[in-house]
Amino acid sequence: MTHRGSRVLHVGSLSRVEGEGALHLSLRDGTVTEARLQIYEPPRFFEAFLRGRAHTEPPDITARVCGICPVAYQLSACAAIEDACRVTVDPAVRELRRLLYCGEWIESQTLHIYLLHAPDFLGCDGAIELARTARADVERGLRLKQAGNAILELLGGRAIHPVNVRLGGFHRTPGIGELKPLAERLRRALDDARQTVAWVSGFDFPDAETDADLLALAAPGTYAIETGTPTVLRPDDTLGMFPLHTFLDRVREEQVPHSTALHSTLDGRRHLTGSLARFAISGRWLSRPAVEAARAAGLGDPHEGVVCRNPYRSIVVRAVEVVYAIDEALRIIDTYEPPKHPYTEVPAVAGTGHGVTEAPRGLLYHRYLLDAEGTVTDARLVPPTAQNQGAIEDDLRRTAQAAITRQGVDDAELTRVCERAIRNHDPCISCSTHFLDLTIDRI
Repeated sequence: MTHRGSRVLHVGSLSRVEGEGALHLSLRDGTVTEARLQIYEPPRFFEAFLRGRAHTEPPDITARVCGICPVAYQLSACAAIEDACRVTVDPAVRELRRLLYCGEWIESQTLHIYLLHAPDFLGCDGAIELARTARADVERGLRLKQAGNAILELLGGRAIHPVNVRLGGFHRTPGIGELKPLAERLRRALDDARQTVAWVSGFDFPDAETDADLLALAAPGTYAIETGTPTVLRPDDTLGMFPLHTFLDRVREEQVPHSTALHSTLDGRRHLTGSLARFAISGRWLSRPAVEAARAAGLGDPHEGVVCRNPYRSIVVRAVEVVYAIDEALRIIDTYEPPKHPYTEVPAVAGTGHGVTEAPRGLLYHRYLLDAEGTVTDARLVPPTAQNQGAIEDDLRRTAQAAITRQGVDDAELTRVCERAIRNHDPCISCSTHFLDLTIDRI
């Protein structure tokens, strides 16, 4: 409707993302003067819930932040509390944690690729319509997701909110014989993952580029997943690391009037975390099958430090990461030796601990303060989607401006364009946005 010279467009819901939010665009004389991603989902108060709890409880409590990436929250919590208690976990247990995380990468990235993002490139409203025209492709995606879920079920006890993870390791670790059927399934899944890369690389990608700083973990010798050092790649290609304990000094959160989610900046600048950042910073450590898939998909040679800054092509990078996660899972299974004990005891001590892992959507940071009895006195969780909101808003502004500059774009088309720009970043809005009302003021 129109009111006082402004044109307002409401979109009842933004499908194929998770959470609740609204987008407000202000236009003056054909120029987008403001783009605000307004998140109005009620605050969930997890940091407050954690205060006063025993140091053993955050892995189970924080898993409930997200049903899509609970392992990321569990393992970030474990890392932070083990850091506070100055405990080192058995290397064999660390490998099992990495295997569990590979399962989450496989199922979560596949979910986004096939059910949330691919329909944008194929002119479909959603996965149901896509299944009518590309049934074999959707079935391949479901097989891949099931393979990831199988890892979570074996190591975590169930696919959603795993119950087998605990401080210091697991309540129970599998025998070698239990992993053999999983390995056979993953070998078949690797073919599906390669086909996925070939499939998505054939999509039509609009020209776009983010100029945000890229933030990801780096762990020389491996593609960082469950551990590493925060590393920043600037648009001028300068690369720098910073100690994990300084994370909250570098990544600052602030409340903005239009959102119930905090907005983050890195050294006062917009930054982006997630698949594009990981590929740019750690691509040289991808396994051979993943490197071959990246080259075949037109991403270039990761060994040469290739950087992809086109958000639309993030779907290709995610597909390459699925290849890597399956290949890495197979490596861990093939070299697996059961640990002597499923977990290391983590006695309570007073201290401050920092933990960080790479959730499918990007870097996830936890910090806990413990007293001498092991009671949590303070907690900070910095999820990837909250960090990415500034970059998402900038992408929205640029994308909307480009669409408006083209003659003949109507409100329906502008809405579609904005929805695509948001889904490029796979926002997990239970950690921050899912539903979108689009408001456009034309002055």
